[in-house]
Amino acid sequence: MTINKFQGKTKEEAIEKARNEFGSGAVIMNVKEIKPKGLFRAFKSSTYEVTAAMEERESFASQLHNMPRKTTEGHEAINLAADEKIEIPRQEKKPAFVPSGRPKTNSEKEVPEESKLEQRLEDLSDRLEKTLGTAKKEDKRDKALSEPSSEELNFVRILYNTLIKNEVNEKYVNQILDEIEKFMRPGSSVDTILSNVYQKLILRFGQPRTIELSGERPDVIFFIGPTGVGKTTTIAKIASKYKVEYERRVAFITADTYRIAATEQLAVYANILDAPMEIVYSREDLNAAIAKFEDYDLVFVDTAGFSHKNESQREDIRQLLEGVDPKYRTETYLVLSATTKYRDLLEIVDIYHEIADYKLIFTKLDETTAYGNLLNVKLYSGADLSYATNGQNVPDDIEVFDTQKIVKQLLGGNS
Repeated sequence: MTINKFQGKTKEEAIEKARNEFGSGAVIMNVKEIKPKGLFRAFKSSTYEVTAAMEERESFASQLHNMPRKTTEGHEAINLAADEKIEIPRQEKKPAFVPSGRPKTNSEKEVPEESKLEQRLEDLSDRLEKTLGTAKKEDKRDKALSEPSSEELNFVRILYNTLIKNEVNEKYVNQILDEIEKFMRPGSSVDTILSNVYQKLILRFGQPRTIELSGERPDVIFFIGPTGVGKTTTIAKIASKYKVEYERRVAFITADTYRIAATEQLAVYANILDAPMEIVYSREDLNAAIAKFEDYDLVFVDTAGFSHKNESQREDIRQLLEGVDPKYRTETYLVLSATTKYRDLLEIVDIYHEIADYKLIFTKLDETTAYGNLLNVKLYSGADLSYATNGQNVPDDIEVFDTQKIVKQLLGGNS
């Protein structure tokens, strides 16, 4: 018999993991609730641990076959019953739209509190930005912690709810709470708590990394991503910046031959920028096109958008990227919409990780008010952030990812 333990946010999730691993015949032996520990346990969710077993049928049947039959000569009978009672837990109804373990809110009290939080962010903003890189190292010596005051607990609750409301994954919110607990000292002010949360979020986003010219012509820049996220418009915005503001020679290649409109759209932008454009259908065509632009600084390659579930188109993109002559330096940018559902984003970044290493570009920030997925995807994928777009205007509605602005918005402040 194989026995293993599985954990999940709910009983159902843990049981589902067990059945995915062991199959529908998994035996649920025990279900245990694991309560959170620490000063801020009231704000964290319980998790559940399921102990499940799978019988090794062939081996077990073989052992039974080889066992001597029961006789009347005083041999003891073999007891095949479980040593302990096995209970299969009842399926509990999940509360609609309420994340497991989220603290209850009081809207009448939180409105003024969140207004105070926003004001604190505004007041602290300049000071935090100036001191972010020069903060003193935390004292590593052991210090006794006291129970936080009611004001501190209330402020942590507001921060928790604000991050959850902005759709930051609960797992990452709890990680931040754990770090708050480590630096809390007797008499810590709410401004100190806010300052530390702000800085830790900044560090989690990391330093944005944008296109870096190698000096060896040309640098070949690929843009990949699902349909409808705005790849072609994003390419035009970045190319315009390099052409107009930095006076670089830019060229375009499109491998998006699935949509005629995409080719025509890129051709319009190329014409406006007085930049050449080539259409390619294979990796051989791609290398020939790049060779034509060896005197250019940047070659922007637009690829076909496809459903992340379309395996044949996914393979086409992989072959295109892997087929570039090694003498050319390449970079790849995955373009994602900030309006895409969280589960879909996770599946998309996993699929594209199979194709190439990439940096992240988020589009359509003007079409959402919840920015938690930007942090979620960054932490889940481990990829560097680069640019963000917030409209359709070329070349204006694009900027290097503004980490500090997004963090302030996640914490309930103004952009």
